[in-house]
Amino acid sequence: MDQLVWLSFCISIGFSLLGNFSTGLPFEDGNNNNVKITRRSLELTQTINIQRQEFMQRQCELLGDHTQTLEDLSELQMDHMIVDKEHKLLYCYVPKVACTNWKRVLMMLTNKWHNGTDPLQIPGSLAHSVGMFTKLYDLSEAEQQQVLSDEYTRFILVRHPLERLLSAYRNKLEGDSPSARYFQSRVGRQIVKELRPGASNNSLERGDDVSFGEFIQYLVTPELSRANQSDYNEHWEVIAKLCNPCVMKYNVVGKYDTLLDDSALALYLAGADNLTFPTGHKPSSTRANLRNYFDPLPIGAIRKLYDIYEDDFRLFDYALDEVLGFEFG
Repeated sequence: MDQLVWLSFCISIGFSLLGNFSTGLPFEDGNNNNVKITRRSLELTQTINIQRQEFMQRQCELLGDHTQTLEDLSELQMDHMIVDKEHKLLYCYVPKVACTNWKRVLMMLTNKWHNGTDPLQIPGSLAHSVGMFTKLYDLSEAEQQQVLSDEYTRFILVRHPLERLLSAYRNKLEGDSPSARYFQSRVGRQIVKELRPGASNNSLERGDDVSFGEFIQYLVTPELSRANQSDYNEHWEVIAKLCNPCVMKYNVVGKYDTLLDDSALALYLAGADNLTFPTGHKPSSTRANLRNYFDPLPIGAIRKLYDIYEDDFRLFDYALDEVLGFEFG
């Protein structure tokens, strides 16, 4: 019996034993959004999760990143790693991968919201406020090492790199929210000034009409997109750089496509029996629009994008043909 089958068998037995000894599991009667989470679905999700973990660890070895340790990470590299010591949960948040809703859930889990039981009522600006959560760098060295032990649930949610990139563009440069206007006034104006010959005064002043092609040209021009810094903006930074999976060895690797199942598993393993991930949010339309945005791009630009996000493609088992219908040789 190979390792994966054996682990899946052990997990199935484990959930069966839990069923014998725990009659108060919240997954039997559904949750506050009327989404039914059963033990069987948790078993299946955990089996898939183990496959993702093993795949990720193999890729870490192939990439040569498996020798790095926690001591090698800077405070900046730990900045996205939120720790709930009571529930022994670490969550590395990735912008444009349901991180606002997960931060809302964590506010409830850590008793930082007392105005109801619906996470969606928490203002997003509050969930993202500085100092709201304990970060990995706030812990002592001994506590940090404990986070890497089997006692902790270490959770990451990932998304197809090109889908996440398009979501960031639509939200930050194509939208009309206060956040979008902030990005347009800074990033948008820079893109128009540097990359659009003969731009109108209105475009130069507002930066609110940046095309997707211009945004991609900006990303693949590091002297613009990474000027005076070594990293991209967090909304389009490489996930592997934000969350360092080869060091942290996440034991719940969730994907945006299976968001609810993977979130339920993470909360279950953390012992958060009174919480469910909110399902009342508007589903993303980004996946349906991928080809409309990417098909007009030159092949050279796609190749450069792949080079930038190659670690994410490899570590989390994503492929170009899921979006473009072809792979590079």
